[in-house]
Amino acid sequence: MSDLRGRSFLTLMDYSPEEIQLLLDTAADLKRTKQAHIPHATHKGKSIALLFEKTSTRTRCAFEVAAADLGINAVYLGQGETQFGKKESTEDTARVLGRMFDGIEFRGFAHQTVKDLAEFSGVPVWNGLTDEFHPTQVLADFLTIIEHTGKLKGSKLVFVGDGSDNVSNSLMIGAAKMGVHYVIATPDSLQPPAELIEKAKQLAENSGGSINITSDLMAAVDGADVLYTDVWMSMGQEDQMADRIEKLRNYQVNMDVVRATHNPNVKFLHCLPAFHDQNTVIGREVYEKFGLGEMEVTDEVFRSPHSIVFDQSENRLHTIKALMALTL
Repeated sequence: MSDLRGRSFLTLMDYSPEEIQLLLDTAADLKRTKQAHIPHATHKGKSIALLFEKTSTRTRCAFEVAAADLGINAVYLGQGETQFGKKESTEDTARVLGRMFDGIEFRGFAHQTVKDLAEFSGVPVWNGLTDEFHPTQVLADFLTIIEHTGKLKGSKLVFVGDGSDNVSNSLMIGAAKMGVHYVIATPDSLQPPAELIEKAKQLAENSGGSINITSDLMAAVDGADVLYTDVWMSMGQEDQMADRIEKLRNYQVNMDVVRATHNPNVKFLHCLPAFHDQNTVIGREVYEKFGLGEMEVTDEVFRSPHSIVFDQSENRLHTIKALMALTL
């Protein structure tokens, strides 16, 4: 068995297929343990820092509850609560936190920040999201796919929307490592970086998976086992609302797209939050400005039997717990 102690988790690129599978298997075991109400405070005496530049529901809750279950003390450090990035450099902050904590989670903007934290802290650092990658999300996605389809390797996973966003980037690398047939349905202007595509295709050759990118949505989803989408506007992109909607409004996951899979058992995933109705400030604003009552997914699909988004959300907890348990 691989020993992951002391390892950071910045992207899936740095973990072998066997190590990713170990994380998934451990998460499944820990999920069963929690559901059986069996205490598993295996890391008492440890402390971690949760360093957030971007706010979050699932990432913060998953890390805090997972830490509590493992007996770990978690300290939340939100934006504006430290000198990080203002009066103190990332390197200096990393060196300080590494002296006080056994691990650091970072959720923020620049991917270089999480790399610097890992380089200078001397403790495991976990990427809770950066502008380029969202690897902890993909662990939860893969566990959910296994639970609902019975397999990961050989599955056809289709991402619909902005093919260059952090979730799609991480899904592409994870799929390439784990033998998944990954298809991105995206406008030509929103394809992933060419270098990342090439690397993923090389990885897929070794795993038996494949990587395909197309602007033809209906052709892309034919035969899909899983459909996946993400918000059209990530945090910090609100000023680009009109441009983002113009580019992506034809890449909505609706029931026509679901039927085009020709798979009555196709599953739908979304990393959340989702703009599937007008029950949010942004949802109402988009409707008032652009006449769109739903964005990346329709309410009909979101609430349908195809949707397993809340199982997926719960699995953030179990996969993040496995990650901490194995790397601390």
